[in-house]
Amino acid sequence: MKKLPIGISDFKKLREENYYFVDKSLFIKEIIDEDAEVILLPRPRRFGKTLNISMLRYFFEKNKQDNSNLFTGLKIEEQKEYLEHQGNYPLIMLTFKDIKENNWPRTYTKLKQVIAREYKRHKYLLESDVLDKYDKKQFQDIISLQAELPFYEDALRSLSEHLANYHKEKVMILIDEYDQPIQRGYLAGYYKQVMNFMRNLLSGGLKDNLHLKKGVLTGILRVAKESIFSGLNNLLVSTLLDKVYDSYFGLLEEEVEEIFNYYNLAYQVDQVKEWYNGYSFGEKIVYNPWSIVNCIYQEGEFRPYWANTSGNQLIRRLITEAGSEVKKDLELLLQGTDIQKEIDDNIVFSDLERKNTTIWSFLLLSGYLKASNQERDLGHLYCQLEIPNLEVEYIYRSIILDWFKENLNNEELEWMLKSLTEGDVETFSKIFKKIVKSSFSYFDLGRGNSENFYHAFVLGLVVNLRGEYQVKSNRESGYGRYDVMLIPSSKDKLGIIMEFKKVDQDESLERGVREALEQIADRDYRDILEELGINDILELGIAFCGKEVMVKSN
Repeated sequence: MKKLPIGISDFKKLREENYYFVDKSLFIKEIIDEDAEVILLPRPRRFGKTLNISMLRYFFEKNKQDNSNLFTGLKIEEQKEYLEHQGNYPLIMLTFKDIKENNWPRTYTKLKQVIAREYKRHKYLLESDVLDKYDKKQFQDIISLQAELPFYEDALRSLSEHLANYHKEKVMILIDEYDQPIQRGYLAGYYKQVMNFMRNLLSGGLKDNLHLKKGVLTGILRVAKESIFSGLNNLLVSTLLDKVYDSYFGLLEEEVEEIFNYYNLAYQVDQVKEWYNGYSFGEKIVYNPWSIVNCIYQEGEFRPYWANTSGNQLIRRLITEAGSEVKKDLELLLQGTDIQKEIDDNIVFSDLERKNTTIWSFLLLSGYLKASNQERDLGHLYCQLEIPNLEVEYIYRSIILDWFKENLNNEELEWMLKSLTEGDVETFSKIFKKIVKSSFSYFDLGRGNSENFYHAFVLGLVVNLRGEYQVKSNRESGYGRYDVMLIPSSKDKLGIIMEFKKVDQDESLERGVREALEQIADRDYRDILEELGINDILELGIAFCGKEVMVKSN
């Protein structure tokens, strides 16, 4: 029986050491047939990008070792006219997937090391007459990490020129996870420096390079063309929204069923779909390969494997720091309602915390949402968005729970929820006041961001009371009033209506609470619960002004 390829992304190792391989080799044919000179293929993490880049390398690279045996029995072997490209091109391959440093100096050192390793792989050039004395000096300085910054920025262009001159053949350039250093730079505060470096490096190798045969890049996002691919007119971008290449990243349903059968595991189609399916790539519905492989390794145990890999830090930051509108939409998503949003697949990182459009685009293209429907209007793309599966839902819920636990310990959180659902207003009031005070710096309640706190609190209720209560919320924009209704799953449990009222400095909390309770009565909220057969109902009026809070019940 073949070994499971957990974390194996080297194509040669996978093929030679008896690992299970899902044949995606016709990806090679698509790359050869592609008219564009440079192809960018953004896909979510752990969806097979590095393995595909590795497969391209072993197919195309011209070297002393014959790697044709690696493709024996694969679909590409049947495409005889494409085999003339096998082992025919000098090739540069860089991977930036492991660059995750917290400052620019360390990142720059890591970038130099990646480039130096690739130069060292081609050090046979130093023994040729293709390089003059000056070129050899710069080549050796790059390998020894002694070259100055401009020479590393020019490294792709320079190495491709030397390789083309030596082999008398144009060069293939493969770059894996090109945007990993950029994302890290955004999170750690050196975005400008890393963007400048990557822009110069990629432009040098891919723009107007007469020695380039074809360039293939993978990453998670399409960083806006004007930001990093400025002037690169030969670039084709195929995101997960496009039909092209939609079969080559992730696993198709028939491929998943075949894997389960091979390892003699009952293919529990409904559970597998519920946990790991739901990603829409072009016209295909695909499964997360990392999760499928780990699920099989654990003998079919369903749990959130993708959630436990690195890469969620930016998502956590965006959700935690997002405004009230984003949190309101997350409430809907977590309760199974889809939302329509405009999507822009050109990501400008500086817009992530300023434009909601960019946040939803980022979540979709990173695999944290799926587009169930797409339509264009006057050139603008609009998508119906939903959470793809239980595994991704787990990530959202974990992020929200973590926020709660930063402000309350586990025992306090349990007591707050218990006191609320059992009608112990005094205990609930004490703990709720603590949340408001500890969250003050998060949401700046004194400066008009009370909606942000309100929706964060409601998200917490949605997550923590899942299965026991349906949480419905509403707000009256501009009036500082927000209401929440907790509808119990069992009619013999307590139904809860909460009306939030933000009061100004010159108003009293007492008056705010009174108005909140009057609002509940005026809107006949009780009738909704009573029509559902729920007669035990708690009405809570909650007024707050900055850090000060008052809670009362009818």
